[in-house]
Amino acid sequence: MTRSALVAAGLMVLGPLAALAQAPGEAPKGAPPPTNAPSPAETQPLPLTTAPDPSKSTPGTAMPAPEQAPVRNPGGADPAPIAKPNASALPTLVPAPSEANDVDEVTLPAKPAAIVSGQTKWDDAVASLTAAFRKIEAALAKAGLKPAGPPLSVFTKTEEDGFQYEAMIPIEAAPAGGTELDGVRFGATPSGKALRYKHTGTYEEIDGTYETLTAYLEVKEIDVQDRFVEEYVGDLKGGAEEKLDINIYALPKEPTRDQAK
Repeated sequence: MTRSALVAAGLMVLGPLAALAQAPGEAPKGAPPPTNAPSPAETQPLPLTTAPDPSKSTPGTAMPAPEQAPVRNPGGADPAPIAKPNASALPTLVPAPSEANDVDEVTLPAKPAAIVSGQTKWDDAVASLTAAFRKIEAALAKAGLKPAGPPLSVFTKTEEDGFQYEAMIPIEAAPAGGTELDGVRFGATPSGKALRYKHTGTYEEIDGTYETLTAYLEVKEIDVQDRFVEEYVGDLKGGAEEKLDINIYALPKEPTRDQAK
């Protein structure tokens, strides 16, 4: 089952968020085994990633990669380039738990963010999201702003052949006036109660992680929104051998008055 089918089904069954606390750490009944291992969080711990040590530019050397290149200023002196922090060195939306769990109940803070909306086919997901993040990074460099967290995507609408999304990079504060800059607008990351599930593996294997998460939600009878968030702790890559660390956030629905009674 793909993410499009999971979200089309609502990723849900009826039930309050409080059901999560009834059996912490309980394995979902009937859940399909995750790819390669029963528990990605336990068998594939978060790899340590260090930022590369770029060589210093000297006259006659090659230009830096596009995402690290300084923004040109026609008619004037070039501004100093803004170093691009490694995604794994930036703080995630919420801190990692002290103990590895399959699913963590967390509260997402609303952080200022630079945002680009887009849509793409499932097969082109990594390329489209990467292009959106580079567009945001270029706008931030132009405005003299630095990322304050790893990039993330909010999948707002999914269909069988593709999806719509909002690519975001958290920042410390939006520029004065919060006006759009080179097609990049400013807003905030999703906030409120969420369930975090970690995916460790290639992006091609992420559907298996979603199936495991969906089974967990069904067992716990947790009703969630028909959208989800992916936070890319390391650089997003689409190669079949590229191991990734991605935090997936499912957003529970607020209980109705009848359910709250």
